[in-house]
Parts: sequence; C-alpha cells; structure tokens
Amino acid sequence: MPTITRRFRRTAATAVALAAGSSLALTGTASAQAKPAAGSTVTSAQLTAGLYQSSYSERNHVLWATAAVGRPPVTKSSLMKVDPRSLAVRATYTPPVTDPATGAVEAVYGVAVDDEHNTVWTTNTRNNSVSVYSQRDGKHLASLPNVAHAREIVVDERRDTVWASGFGDGTLVAFDSRTFKEKKRVTVTGSQPTGLALNKRTGTVYAADLGGDRIVEVSPHAKEPRLIPTGDGPISIALSADGRTAYTADQAAGSLSVVDLRKGAVAKTVPTGAGALSVATDVRSGKVLVANRGAGNVTVVDPRKGTVVETIATGANPNHITVTRGTAYVVDKSAVGTERQDQAHRIRIGR
Repeated sequence: MPTITRRFRRTAATAVALAAGSSLALTGTASAQAKPAAGSTVTSAQLTAGLYQSSYSERNHVLWATAAVGRPPVTKSSLMKVDPRSLAVRATYTPPVTDPATGAVEAVYGVAVDDEHNTVWTTNTRNNSVSVYSQRDGKHLASLPNVAHAREIVVDERRDTVWASGFGDGTLVAFDSRTFKEKKRVTVTGSQPTGLALNKRTGTVYAADLGGDRIVEVSPHAKEPRLIPTGDGPISIALSADGRTAYTADQAAGSLSVVDLRKGAVAKTVPTGAGALSVATDVRSGKVLVANRGAGNVTVVDPRKGTVVETIATGANPNHITVTRGTAYVVDKSAVGTERQDQAHRIRIGR
C-alpha cells in the first residue's frame, strides 16, 4: 500500500510533522507514556522499519502487522505476530520470493484476520494480488492475482467472504474465504477505492473513493453500487455500531466526515488534523478515532456532537489505526532510533 499520487491537485494536506511531546520507547521494549487529560493511556514500542497496517485476532489474542521497505524490487517485507499487551514481536514471517534474480518478495501492506478459518489476509500492492497465511504457524497458503494496486482488505466471516479494494482499476473483488476462489467483482469506472468497511449484519461493504470524494456501497441485494458523497479526499472508512453512519478520514481536508447512510449525505464535518489517513470506531463508547499522518497524532471524536474530545500524540507519521474493545492500536512510520524503526502504539481509550 505505497503512498498514492492523486490524479489531480487538491489542498496540500500531507505535510509531515513530529508529534510534540511524544515519548519514544527503547528498541525492543514498550514504555508507558504520560496520561493525556481526557483519560487515555498510551504504550509504545519500536517494531521494525516499514510498518503499514495491523489487525487484531480475538481468537488468538494477537496483533498482526505488515511491513515493507522501499520500491520494487522490494526485498524486505514481513508479516509479524505481535503481543497486543506488551507489543513484543512473537514471530516474523517473510513473504515468498517472486524473483530469485533480485530477491524480490511478495511484499505485504494491508491486513485483516479471518478468525473463523484461522487465517490472515494481506494485500500485496506491488504485485497486484492478495495472499492468505495461516494464523497458527504463518504458513503462506495462497496468492490470489488480479487485484490492481490492491490496497485494503476486509473479512465477512458470516458469509465466508473477503473483500479487497483495487485502487488501480476502480474494482472491489470478493473471494471465498474457504476455497480462496474469486466469487464477485464490482467495478465503478473512474473510482479509486482505498479503505474498506463492512456491515456485519447485512453483508454490505463500503469503500472510500479517494478520487471521487464519495463512498461506494455494494449491497448483496442491490443490482448496482450506490454512490454517496463525502468529504475531500476520503482514504479510510469506518461504520457506527448500528451500521447507519459512515465515517471517512478525508486526507486532503484533514477532517472526519460523518455520513448519514440512509439520507446519503454528510451530516457533520469535524477538523481532525493534517493528512487524516485512517479511521476506526470504538463500538464500546461510540467514539471515532482518526490517525492524522501530517499532524503526528490521533484525534478522538464524539460523532454525535461533532467535536474533538481528545488529541493523543503518537510518533511521527501515524499510518493506520484499528480498535477493539476500547483499545486502539496505531502503527506509524516514525523511523526512530539508530535502526530507523517504526512504532506501534497501544491506546487505552478514555471513557
């Protein structure tokens, strides 16, 4: 999931800034940071260079994280099994080699777990494919082609389906999570799908369309995708617990859009910080968290009031956020220390 170049000019919103007051951990260890005023607590640890995304497995109580370094031929990439409490790396798995002459590997970027089948799925952006690994031992099980510039992935365990976004050709591709066979392909001409979210109850999948400033809604019962307007440069998307509201991190605007899905319209716009890049919902409290890459922090938003209730410093360039049971995991691209490693942050969200 390398950095995307927009096809047209927009408001500059990707400036890089160090997070004022952030505390960095020693290599290989985790450290508790100061408690922010609103009550959240942060623990941080250096993991490796090139972090991209993470996904939490409730079945195994593991945080899976992806890393890839450099441009093709990418020779350094890993899928890591991380302890969600200590942030210590339990195991590291290297993707298969794709070119013995250069040592290039099938570099991993996006990630999502399938606890029903005990697998973990990755997007291999540079290789236009997705892969499946065993959660038990990290074994590479399959590589599935024809997902152009594969960016993100989401798992529908109830329907044995995995969706991937193809940024390169405006396509959402569904795979059978048991057989690994392609089962559906939906293309919206001219779109640039990036982040994905799933309504677990209905099976409807939502994609942030970076180029079209809209949400692409694909329902199992609809003949055609529904297009819903949102903010400037949506790159990540999350849903409310009841599935009636979508939240998009709008990279160009540096804001969060609160979208009423029934009405198909933006209900609120909340400024969060430069380069809003990733969004997740804390279903326990209803709060929404946005990782702002340019600002170097995470903002906690009350979507009902449309206000920021807390700003939490991370390392520089937070890249992705995932939330489970009141705990957020953020991976950054801070390149700290002598080994230039990126960090993971464990945030206990204040009530």
